[in-house]
Amino acid sequence: MFLHAKSIIGLLVVSLFIPRSYAVDKTANPKLVADLRSAATVNDVNQLLKQKDWTYDFTKHEHYSFAPGGVINANAATFPAVTGYGMSMAILNLGPCSMLHAHHHPRADNFVFAAHGHTRTFMLQENGAPLVTAELTPGQMTIFPRGSLHSMQNLGCDNAQLVSTMNAEDAGTQNHLHSLFQIPMENLEAIFGYPDIDLNDTFARMAPVGTGAIWGPRDCLARCSLTADGKQLSS
Repeated sequence: MFLHAKSIIGLLVVSLFIPRSYAVDKTANPKLVADLRSAATVNDVNQLLKQKDWTYDFTKHEHYSFAPGGVINANAATFPAVTGYGMSMAILNLGPCSMLHAHHHPRADNFVFAAHGHTRTFMLQENGAPLVTAELTPGQMTIFPRGSLHSMQNLGCDNAQLVSTMNAEDAGTQNHLHSLFQIPMENLEAIFGYPDIDLNDTFARMAPVGTGAIWGPRDCLARCSLTADGKQLSS
C-alpha cells in the first residue's frame, strides 16, 4: 500500500532536515562547453570535440553505487558533447529498499524507463492535482512533467536501475524539502504547526544528501533483513 497521510507527513519532516549538502554536478570542462555553445557551425563543433569526448562511462562516476544508490547524470556539466542537443540522460541506481528524495527539474520534462528491479514512483504537479503513482518493472516507463515533484523507491531486495531522459542539457534539480531548511526556523515551526519535537535535533541526526539516494522505509528494510543503514542482519 502506498503512503497514507501520516506517512507522507513523516517523510516531509524527515527529508526536510538532511544537512545542507546538495548533489550538484561539477562542470568537467567549462571552456569546452562555452566554446561549443558559441561555435558558428556544426563543423566547428566537430573540430572542438576529440575522439575521447564522444564517449561517457556512467560506471566510472563516483556516484555509481547501489549502497544505497546514486544519480549519475550525462549532461552539459559531466559530458560536454551533449551541448547543443537539448537533451540529457541519467542512470538512477537504487539499492534494496533505497529511494530518491522528493525533487523536481525546473527546466525539463523527465521520461523514466525501468531497466532492472521493481520500483514505485510518485508525482505531484501542482496544488489540487492528484498524487500519481506508478509501479515499474523492466520494460515499463513513466513521465514526470517539467516542474513536478517526484520520487521513486526500490521495492525489492535486489538492486534496481532506471534510465532517465530529459529534454534539456542542463535540466537542474531542486530537492524540495532540503530547500525548505533555508527558511528561518521560526517560520518552519509555524509551517509544521509548532510540532512537539526538536527540529534542530531531527536535522542533526539526518544523513547527508550524498549521491542523491537514501535508504528507504523501515518495513522494506526489515523484509529484506537489512539494518537502517543498509547492512545485512546476521542470521
